[in-house]
Amino acid sequence: MAELTETRSIPVAVRLRPVEWARRHLFGTWYDAALTVVFGGLFVYGAVWLIGFLIRSDFEILRVNLALFMVGAYPRAELWRPAAATVIVAALIGYVAGSASAAAQARAEEAGLPFHRARPKEVVARFWPVLAFIGVVLLLTSTPTPWLVVVSALIAGVVGYLAGRGQPAPVRRFAWVWSVGLVVVAYLVLTGSGIGWDRWGGFHLNLFLTVAGIGLAFPFGLILALGRRSSLPAVRAVSITYIEFIRGVPLITLLLMGIFALGFFLPQQLRPGDVTRVLVAIVLFEAAYVAEVVRGGLQAVPRGQVEAAQALGLSPWKTTRLIVLPQALRATIPAMVGQFISLFKDTTLVVVVGLIDILGASQAANSQPEFLAQGLHEVTLPFVGLAFWVGSYTMSREARRLEKRLGVGER
Repeated sequence: MAELTETRSIPVAVRLRPVEWARRHLFGTWYDAALTVVFGGLFVYGAVWLIGFLIRSDFEILRVNLALFMVGAYPRAELWRPAAATVIVAALIGYVAGSASAAAQARAEEAGLPFHRARPKEVVARFWPVLAFIGVVLLLTSTPTPWLVVVSALIAGVVGYLAGRGQPAPVRRFAWVWSVGLVVVAYLVLTGSGIGWDRWGGFHLNLFLTVAGIGLAFPFGLILALGRRSSLPAVRAVSITYIEFIRGVPLITLLLMGIFALGFFLPQQLRPGDVTRVLVAIVLFEAAYVAEVVRGGLQAVPRGQVEAAQALGLSPWKTTRLIVLPQALRATIPAMVGQFISLFKDTTLVVVVGLIDILGASQAANSQPEFLAQGLHEVTLPFVGLAFWVGSYTMSREARRLEKRLGVGER
């Protein structure tokens, strides 16, 4: 008896002409056409309004106070320090990106798989919001210094990327370059006749509180999450009490307690500055939420994974570190990034306790005598909103890219 074989046709992607694509996707049915007309009209109206806003608005308040928005009251004679730190960080990021690209290419070649290196056009498409915000800032500058900093940072990033690509494999396995670079950055901006972070302000302060808050709260929250699942009753009780108490208190309350109450528990010579107190409050608050996010990821790990590790003779610490945590943290990427974005936006609350972040700089600029009677909040507040949208959108997009690479929700 002859075997019957089934032949399947492989769909071939057909590139449609613009008119055909619009007819198929935008005007396929009557309700598609109605939605296209409605939302197309809204888009045209928004575009016309935006163009009119850009034409009729006076951005002199942003041009005059651009340094206030970016760095607050940071001494203008010392601005070379954050500028140099920016160039160094750009070089470090380029080095890490180059090393990661070289390592990924080596793994792909060993496995016999094709490797696609990111092109400059793809990098621009990936980070276009950040580049657009930098372009807006540069257009508002009246001195060539910001242009020099941006160009120097781009050159440093390219040089760092090429250096990372050219390093041999044994060198890439160590983080000594990154560590030395961060030490140099800290020396520039904190010591060596530099300016302590208590005098920081503007968007610089928002970024610092976000990065430092995430970096310090994540390990603290991870410990709390593991403590909440501990078999030791005392450790579990302390972790649960802390998490539930902190999550029941608004962040603004902790900020006020950090500013006004933290100094009462320390001697005069050990009392920290306002930014340090705010950072402590943010870390305490954020750690409780990170702990709950991680706990959800830990509960998503099947019990059979732990039992299999125990059957192989792994210790509880190795089971947690090698089996449980990688799977749990992988599953918590969406919720974790959402929490970090929320922290980024919540840093504007520091204006309530007297710190001048970018929102406080907006209020201060509108209170200046030469702009007081002009009512320019419709200019400064959109600029502040643009800064936070760029940061939040970039974090969200990079998180989705990481989820896609790790296959979160797919396998």
